[in-house]
Parts: sequence; structure tokens; C-alpha cells
Amino acid sequence: MKTLVVCSGGLDSVSLAHRIAAEGDLMGLISFDYGQRHRVELEYAAACAKRLGVFHQIIDMRAIGSQLTGSALTDDLDVPDGHYAEETMRITVVPNRNAIMLTVAFGVAAARAAEAVAIAVHGGDHFIYPDCRPDFIDSFDAMQRHALDGYASVKLLAPYVNGSKADIVSDGAKHKTPFVETWSCYKGETKHCGRCGTCVERREAFHLAGVDDPTDYADPDFWKAATAGFSAEEVR
Repeated sequence: MKTLVVCSGGLDSVSLAHRIAAEGDLMGLISFDYGQRHRVELEYAAACAKRLGVFHQIIDMRAIGSQLTGSALTDDLDVPDGHYAEETMRITVVPNRNAIMLTVAFGVAAARAAEAVAIAVHGGDHFIYPDCRPDFIDSFDAMQRHALDGYASVKLLAPYVNGSKADIVSDGAKHKTPFVETWSCYKGETKHCGRCGTCVERREAFHLAGVDDPTDYADPDFWKAATAGFSAEEVR
């Protein structure tokens, strides 16, 4: 299927793009600028598209993002340090983010005659983000079939939705994803902080997958203490 990948520039979505490209189905990448403090990730999405030889479209959603207040990703709030399983990480939720982005992506896919939209949500996201859970993915797929009925047929692909971040690292390694060319840190600084939830989760995933982590972290060892005693429960 000709597939449009929602690509933030992060480890998960870049790995997904490489997977779809290896299958011969990658049509292009679509990214979203919603005013995120870590918008440097968009440069990594652009680099991924160039590397894979497909088009890349950035949708400017800053006006919408400015209304989705209360998140440390878009407001002047501190991004917390620690494990993703901690309640403090809920401050990184951007309300309805995936639902909004997927709605736009499906419209672009229909206009470009794509057959599928792929998104890299995974099991580790379920605890914090409701629009990353399997029930949401299934419901959104059903909703879009109604929304485009009689006009286009576009399927929602989420191959990692029941897997872990470590599974994504393993899959990315299998498909030769250049992990150093991906961005995870939510703090938007010049290097990965090594302390925020996404950095901790990233470092832990490489460890669990048994894959060397090429990332340059400001605090490369914080993840060990942060992951001790924490395990995110899967929410379906």
C-alpha cells in the first residue's frame, strides 16, 4: 500500500519510516509544527525524508497548538525529569494531539491518493497518552472509513501499538535506522538531556533491546536510577 508516515523526527517514527521504506510502500512523510519546544525534531524528519528519497510536508499547526494549553511541550512549564510511569509526566500531554494530526494526515493522504497512513504509537505510550492506545487506533480507523466513504479508502497502520519501545529499537536496527539521526528529548536543548521521560525511555529501550545507543546525553547515567522500581502499566 502507498503509505504516508506521520513522522515527528523521533526514534519511533523514523524507525517506522525505514520499516515502511524497506517494504517498498513509503510514499512520503508528514510532520506537524504545533509550537513544540523541541521543534528541532522536525529537522530530523526532513533529513529522514531526504535519506529515503520521498517528499516531506510540514503542516503549520502553531495557531492550534497555542490553544492546546496546559502542556509542558507548548507552555512555559518545566518538562519533568524521571520515568514515563510517573504521574508527573502527564504534564507532557497535548490534548487530542494525535487525533488532530491524524485527521489532517488522512485528508492529505486522500488528496494524494495514498492507501494508508502509518503512525508509530507504542505500548509505552499507553500509560500517559490516551490517543496512543489500541482502542483509540481502532476507533479512529473506523471513524475515517465513514469520513471518507465513497471518496477514498485509507487504512490506519500502527504496527508498534502493542509493542514496547525496545521492540522499536530492535525493529529499527533490523531496518538500518540511523538512530543518531533521530530526536527524542522534550526539553529542546542542544543535546539530549538524558533526564526527561523521553530520554529515560529512549536509553532504557536501547538497554533492553541490547543495541548500542549512539545518543549523546547531557546526563548519560540518570536513566538507571529513574527506571529502578518503575514499570508503566499498559492501558487498553
